[in-house]
Amino acid sequence: MTQKVKIGIVGGTGYTGVELLRTLANHPFAEVTMITSRSEEGVAVADMYPNLRGIYNLKFSVPDANQLKTCDVVFFATPHGVALSMAEGLIENGVKVIDLAADFRIEDLAVWKTWYGIEPASDALMAEAVYGLPEYYRAQIKQAKLIANPGCYPTSILLGILPLLKAGLVNPMSIIADGKSGVSGAGKGANVAMLAAEMSESFKAYGVNGHRHQPEMKEKMTQLSGQEIGLTFVPHLVPMIRGMESSIYATLTTDKSQAELQALYETAYQDEPFVDVMPAGSLPETRMVKGSNMCRMAIYCPPGGNTVVVTSVIDNLVKGAAGQAIQNMNIMFDLPENAGLNQVALLP
Repeated sequence: MTQKVKIGIVGGTGYTGVELLRTLANHPFAEVTMITSRSEEGVAVADMYPNLRGIYNLKFSVPDANQLKTCDVVFFATPHGVALSMAEGLIENGVKVIDLAADFRIEDLAVWKTWYGIEPASDALMAEAVYGLPEYYRAQIKQAKLIANPGCYPTSILLGILPLLKAGLVNPMSIIADGKSGVSGAGKGANVAMLAAEMSESFKAYGVNGHRHQPEMKEKMTQLSGQEIGLTFVPHLVPMIRGMESSIYATLTTDKSQAELQALYETAYQDEPFVDVMPAGSLPETRMVKGSNMCRMAIYCPPGGNTVVVTSVIDNLVKGAAGQAIQNMNIMFDLPENAGLNQVALLP
């Protein structure tokens, strides 16, 4: 495809919105033609985000369905429920939709309503939705009109556990996922708990009694492995801005050596441009992926038992949000999958 993809972004003032802008600025086949915000109408993008000075001449505008219909694809970097109200009209007019919120992530609509508390999408709209985890849904993404971009925790955890589940090597009823995220995962809204004086030099769990990413992960694990899943998920907040580390624990049901498990993972992801299975004995760190679309992981069999541990790191704003959304767009428009996504992680 030589003609540039015309892109609209709904909800461009949050962290995922600016991450879309930052990444798309280096995309050779993309042109952002519209960015919306009800609260910042008329404000220049470069005034709100000075890192984009000289890159974009756009101003924020109020979302207008007729204007958005002139785009080839619209990204929704919005709170839950916004894409629900606009996606159908866009799709009917030939516009592809990528939702970075949770409006279309869970196929069981009763479960979705329980967790999100609003009326779910229609059956007809859900029939169009494809879960946007490229490593496992690439063929469906290629034909899709509507993408449900995965949550950040589900991205790091699903990529980490699925090779074991698909191979039938672990007890599917006793999976534990221990996730840690930087504060940018909470969004840009004012929140006392996110103040520097509240969260610096501290480390805490949250959502222990239930987190909305748990049913999302459980449904996809069941869908891709064909097994009933028992999943305990505990997220944590750590005092950093970007980054996510997930340690995933499972019980092996058959004898496998460290070398055999390493080979399983290397084979599973050998052709994936944005998954790096690190050498045996490595421990991935969040700084290894900061600012990049890469997921890095390692697999371990601690001695003296039958537990297997996978540790997986991503940048929650890139592979966990905007970068993965652009990866999905590339697949949908038959572009090189790594277009605009070759940023090297920032060190130090």
